[in-house]
Parts: sequence; C-alpha cells; structure tokens
Amino acid sequence: MPSNLDLARRLLALAQTGLHFTALEYDRERYRDVADIAAQLLANESPHSPQDVHVRWFIEDGYSTPKIDVRGAIYRGDTVLLVREIIDGKWTLPGGWADINDTPSSAVLKEIEQESGFTARIVKFAALYDRNKHEHPPYLFHAWKAFFICEITGGAPRLSNETDGVEFFPLAELPELSTGRSTATQIRRMHEHYLHPEWPTEFD
Repeated sequence: MPSNLDLARRLLALAQTGLHFTALEYDRERYRDVADIAAQLLANESPHSPQDVHVRWFIEDGYSTPKIDVRGAIYRGDTVLLVREIIDGKWTLPGGWADINDTPSSAVLKEIEQESGFTARIVKFAALYDRNKHEHPPYLFHAWKAFFICEITGGAPRLSNETDGVEFFPLAELPELSTGRSTATQIRRMHEHYLHPEWPTEFD
C-alpha cells in the first residue's frame, strides 16, 4: 500500500513531466494545480513548507526520475570503514549523490576519497536498492542506492568539509548511524557480499 509520501511524490513527478511535455496553457494550468496540491501534501508529511517543496523539487525540469546515491563498503575482517557526517554527527558508509557526467564507479571512488582520504578500487557491485523499501527515514525525493564492495589502494584517513571522523568499527559494535544514508542491516549485508564475492548483485 503506497504511503501518503509516496502518493504525493508521484503526483509531483507527474506534474513535472506534464509541464515539460505539454505546450497547451490549459493543460499547464492544471499541472501547476496538481503540483501545488502535491507540494501541500508533502509539506504535511515533512518539516518543509509548500514553497520550499516547490523550490527543492523543481530545480530541474523534464522527465522526473529517481536520484542515485552511491555507497562504498570497505572491510578489514569483521570491521567496516565509516565516516561521520558533520551535518548530523552520525556515521555512515562513505558516499553521496552521483554528479552529472560521473560514471557509477567514478562517483563512488570519488566520494570515498573525498570523505575518508583513502583511494580505493571496486571489487564488486553488490546491490541496487530502492530507498523506499529499506529502513530509511522519510525523504522528499525518490532515490535508488547503489552499494559497491571496495578495497583500499592508498591514502590515509583525512577529514573533509562534510565529514569529521574516519574510523574502522567492529560490525558487532556499530556507532550511531546516519540512517538516511546507510543502515546497520545494509552494512552487515554488504559484509556478506564481501565474504561471498560470487554472490549475484541484489536489487530492490
């Protein structure tokens, strides 16, 4: 059963797509009305105002698609590399939004280096998850999360303008996690992929 957040997000996506493809002002007016209603519904489910939802959502035009978040999972035995996000003071696998013109591999390797100071290589593409189907808090946008098993090739721990901690933690003693970014279940599942590189990529 879709949540109210799912339904409102779908309405906004339909309005954005409709505004991109139709030139008829009669239809554009109705798509704008749909967008206004959806923004109000989203605002009811979040700390954002309807105006803020509009600004955040309509940064881009065209066909509305999910955002892509990339995460690099690096293990040493039964420990995992985590970075601490300055914005909330909690820990996560290194990663972030993929930039335009990035490939998936370049995006995750760049994020690892920027957030942890380590250079790495990809060992395996382990999972592509729909954010809505996992234990993440509600979020304005629909997003997919791509998880890569990686190994360190060089560098040293280094803080950044986004992170103020870089450490390996035992899987049995994970710190407080930034669950909008990665969850304990995902971190432990990626460790299983690390131990079993022959496993197929997971999705959804």
